[in-house]
Amino acid sequence: MRTVTPLDRPNQSSRRRQEQLLFLRYQRDGDPAAREQLVRQFLPLARKLARRYERASEPLDDLIQVASLALVKAIDRYDATRGDAFTSYAVPTILGELKRYFRDSGWALHVPRGMQELVLRVNSAVERLARELGRSPSPQQIAIKLDVPVEDVLQAMEASSAYDTMSLDAPRKTSDDTNGTIAESFGREDDRFEFVEDSASIQRGLKALPERERRIIYLRFAEGLTQAEIARRVGLSQMHVSRLIRRSVDRIRRLAVVA
Repeated sequence: MRTVTPLDRPNQSSRRRQEQLLFLRYQRDGDPAAREQLVRQFLPLARKLARRYERASEPLDDLIQVASLALVKAIDRYDATRGDAFTSYAVPTILGELKRYFRDSGWALHVPRGMQELVLRVNSAVERLARELGRSPSPQQIAIKLDVPVEDVLQAMEASSAYDTMSLDAPRKTSDDTNGTIAESFGREDDRFEFVEDSASIQRGLKALPERERRIIYLRFAEGLTQAEIARRVGLSQMHVSRLIRRSVDRIRRLAVVA
C-alpha cells in the first residue's frame, strides 16, 4: 500500500480544488468544455471499475461503454456545493449501472436480483482467491471470504449457468469431427415405448384365454390368416371363428383396461 507523504497532500488538495472549479464552471456557468474535461479526467476510473466485471462471455468494450455513460450521469447529477469528493458519488453510481446492466440484459434466464449480485461477488472472489492460492478455491474458502453460507455459494455457482445459453441449432463439437447440431445429440422419445406397454397388456390378456382362442388370435393377427383360412385349419365354421375372435378381443381389451 502506498503511503501518503506531506508532498502528496498539496497535490491532492490542488486536484480537488481544480475538480471543484470545473464542476462550478459546468454547473453554474453551463461550460461544456468543463464537462468534457471532467469526463476525460475520470474516464480511467470508469474503465477500472468496468474491468472488475470483465468475463470471457461479456465484451470489455460493452462494460466500458456502460461505465462511461454512468460516469456522465454522475457528473451531471453531482452536487459540487456539498463539498463531498466526486469519487465518493461516482463510484457507487458506476457500479450500480454495471450491476443493472448484468441484471437487465446480461442474463439469458430470469434470476433474482439478490442472486445475480451474489454471483458477481462469488466470481470476483474466485478470481482473487485463485491469484492468492495459485489454484481454484473451494466453495468453503469462497464462503469464508464473502462471509456467507456455503449453500449460498453453491447456489450462486449453479445460478451462474443461467447467464449464457446456446441455440439448439448451434453446431455440435465432437471428437470425431462429425457434423450435426446440439439438438441432434439429445435423446428423443422412442415410438416403440407405447408398443412395448401395449404388448405387455396384450400378453396378460392372451394368457387368460383358453388354448383354442389363443391359437385363433395368433393365426389371425400374427400370421395374418383370413377367418375362412382359420376355420379350415381349426375345424370350425367361419361364423364361429368370427364370434371367438370378437369375444377374445373384447376380453383382452377389458383385462388391459383393468391392468
